[in-house]
Amino acid sequence: MRYPVRNGCIAIGVLLISFGLYTSYNAENRLFELGYSTFLSQLNSGEIKSVTLTGNKIVALDKYNQEFQTYSPDVTALVPVFIDKKVVMTVRPAPSSSSGPGLSLVLFAGIMGYMIYARSQSKGGGDKMKGKNFMIPTDMSGKVMFSDVAGIDEAKDDLVETVQFLQDSSGFTRLRGKIPTGVLLQGPPGTGKTMLAKAIAGEAGVPFFSLSGSDFVEMYVGVGASRVRALFEEAKKQAPCIIFIDEIDAVGRSRSGSGGGAGGGDEREQTLNALLVEMDGFESDATVIIVAATNRPDVLDKALLRPGRFDRQITILPPDVKGREMILEVYGKHITLAPGVSLQAVAVSTPGFTGAELANLMNEAALLAAHNNKDYVELADIEESKDKILMGAERKGMVINEEEKKTTAYHEAGHAITAMLLPEADPVHKITIIPRGRAMGVTQQIPLDDKHSYSREYLLDRIKILLAGRTAEEIVFNRFTTGASNDLQVATSIATRMVCEWGMSQALGPRAYVAVDMGFLDGQSQRLAQSDDTGRLIDVEINKIIEDCLQEAMIILQGKEAALHSLAQHLLERETMNGDEVSKVLAEVV
Repeated sequence: MRYPVRNGCIAIGVLLISFGLYTSYNAENRLFELGYSTFLSQLNSGEIKSVTLTGNKIVALDKYNQEFQTYSPDVTALVPVFIDKKVVMTVRPAPSSSSGPGLSLVLFAGIMGYMIYARSQSKGGGDKMKGKNFMIPTDMSGKVMFSDVAGIDEAKDDLVETVQFLQDSSGFTRLRGKIPTGVLLQGPPGTGKTMLAKAIAGEAGVPFFSLSGSDFVEMYVGVGASRVRALFEEAKKQAPCIIFIDEIDAVGRSRSGSGGGAGGGDEREQTLNALLVEMDGFESDATVIIVAATNRPDVLDKALLRPGRFDRQITILPPDVKGREMILEVYGKHITLAPGVSLQAVAVSTPGFTGAELANLMNEAALLAAHNNKDYVELADIEESKDKILMGAERKGMVINEEEKKTTAYHEAGHAITAMLLPEADPVHKITIIPRGRAMGVTQQIPLDDKHSYSREYLLDRIKILLAGRTAEEIVFNRFTTGASNDLQVATSIATRMVCEWGMSQALGPRAYVAVDMGFLDGQSQRLAQSDDTGRLIDVEINKIIEDCLQEAMIILQGKEAALHSLAQHLLERETMNGDEVSKVLAEVV
């Protein structure tokens, strides 16, 4: 172990510096005196940058570079606080001849003893300092393996070579080849980027330095850059190893648009520059792999993505139905499933779920089954947990009068009947008038297969279904309520994207009038500037799509008014029905 020797050298060096300061001590000019309680308040809030200790006198410099003095009844009691708040300390001998230099040296020895102890604790993996010290690698050997990461086989295949390089680099460098040292994992939140990075270290059995991009960025310019250099220096000593930087967009955002106030932007830019320099500084045979994760690759600085840095970019998207089944099998091993539970059926009914959401689904199902004193997790528990995640928890205590309940029943029946009759619509899975989350009722549709692109006919049918709830209220009650608020928002959004983004307008043709953000987060599209005539034409086309769909929904429901009344009556009696039950009601009416 090299840490005790290093600590001893540091202690001796600082003692010599302290003795030199003692011999050259001069009386200081009297400074502004601050109350001790006010000083403690500023210290605890992190406003103190440095202190000079002279007996019981404290000369402090705050973050605004203002210097003042105060007096403490027990300076040694403040030493742990100074260390915790990263306050720079300087110790000078007390001017009083009665105590002599011995008191100051004893005080300094106590400070150095505590610092050496705290440093050895952090280096040795002490629980108190481990969470704050990003220089301590984690041993991931055997903890997370590729077998624990399901549903993203293509991404794992791309990383097998990286694992082999970490295990034995000689096979790759014998022909003077250079393995990519930067791997960027990009994808929506919850798709398994962090777990995949841990699995690389677990498979290779190498140290794993893990931190987030925000760990580098501090208020004071230069701190982040120094942390980058220190991290890479330590990683090279621990090679072969992995440096994992989560949410790298926090520090690697494009410098042209970093913005920020004074200091914040400069600090981020200096930190990014230090990261780029360190990534270029690896030797061809260096066995240090930098793995970074982000869900905003569109905002990363181009210098990070050029060849030689993060030149291997792996996109991880939500799994398909086969991938979801594999993920469910992984998490299903950790809970007690009832015999006969079909995880394939669960996978089919959860399109768009990420790995994290599937893990949450199985955990919620296990908690629900335990709450109901069951010995096994049944399919009904998984189904109820899925409804809770998708639609919100049941608001059983909500008091609803009969008129509102009847309106909700007809509203949801309108959605369901229209969805049953349109050829491009997804099948109805469940319909309920029990309030969940912010909705008074929900009609849930689940596609038979995962969809990666949508036809114009499918989108038009989707708008018709959304407008059918409001239309049913108008047919039966000759009025409509605010219950269609969310339906109208979604319908308008789809129509707008059809015209402005997907070129599905007959009048405008294949044109795009929005700039689409290539990130994985929603709400990033931005309307492009266009002429007034084009803007008016866009508005006309959006209105035309919605009006045509509204008329289609009206025609469908007016022709099936008997079915509308029958299904609404069944909903008032049962409150919740599945797709098969809805089909049976419609067949009886016809």
